[in-house]
Amino acid sequence: MITAQVTRIPPQRGCSFRIKRGQTLRVIDPLGEQVSDLFAFDEHDLDCRLSSGRSLDYASRIYLTTNDILYANNSKPMFTIVDDTVGLHDFLLTPCSQEMFELLYKHKGPHPSCSENLSLCLSEYGVSEADISTTFNIFMNVHIDAQGKLTVGAPFSKAGDHVDLRAEMDMLCGLTACSAEGSNNGRFKPIDFMILG
Repeated sequence: MITAQVTRIPPQRGCSFRIKRGQTLRVIDPLGEQVSDLFAFDEHDLDCRLSSGRSLDYASRIYLTTNDILYANNSKPMFTIVDDTVGLHDFLLTPCSQEMFELLYKHKGPHPSCSENLSLCLSEYGVSEADISTTFNIFMNVHIDAQGKLTVGAPFSKAGDHVDLRAEMDMLCGLTACSAEGSNNGRFKPIDFMILG
């Protein structure tokens, strides 16, 4: 049963929402080659939050897909990936920020960022930017060579591709349509999502 209609996040924006245990978050790339950053907190304990380190440690690999679990910092399961039409996402890199654009891309002046968008949309719940760490970067294509060098390529996602994540606890989530040109093949597009169940 669908409990929410499709919600569209405009390019370079973010939103927050609650999801209950047993519901499924479907994140959709409506146009293709667009990354979406996801971060989550236990709705009842904001000190319990999504952890890249725990998730990758327990999976024993860096690329997570169908049947893998995203864990919290206290090792509680947060999401289980139950369907994935792309199969490649990043869980190593932090959300793009103003500082990142200045340091890595020598960008001058303000630039929209996932870090800012997540903190803005979650601030009404008492979450600060410092509370948000490495995001699950849905559809992001990060290649690692034999020497460990990271290269960000165009996402493999095509129009209509999606990933379904079943909630294993009640959560407060932030989700973005990523603002980094280098992650989205040079174009900014929307992200759609819905909550099933």
